[in-house]
Order: sequence, then C-alpha cells, then structure tokens
Amino acid sequence: MQELKLDTREFIPLCDLLKTVGLCQTGGHAKQVIADGQVMVDGKVELRKRCKIKQHQVVEFAGQKVKIVKR
Repeated sequence: MQELKLDTREFIPLCDLLKTVGLCQTGGHAKQVIADGQVMVDGKVELRKRCKIKQHQVVEFAGQKVKIVKR
C-alpha cells in the first residue's frame, strides 16, 4: 500500500490525489475514471471528483491502494 503524506493541508481533492501519486496521467483522466465509478474511498465507490480525502482514508484504483497520512 502506497502512502501520501499531507503537509499543512487538511485534505486533498480526490482528482488531485490520483494525479499526484501517479495513478492517472492527467487531471482529466482522473475525473473520467472517478465519473465512471472506478475509484473507491474507504471501500465504497466515490463519484465526487473533488471529494475531500483526509488523513487515514484509503483510496483504491486499478488494483492500487493509497493511504493518506499526516506528516
């Protein structure tokens, strides 16, 4: 499981997270896979592109998992 450390921010938008960790090449691609229902947050399908992902949440896409941790 990959980890993403948040600095001073309390959250990261879901579409930005997918791009930041390299699971999607572009923000447009990230928004498309979210809209298609391919992304899960904490085990549930998430369709909100700008959903606020916070500390301790787990995002799943394409067989990869990313956990958000505080720095």
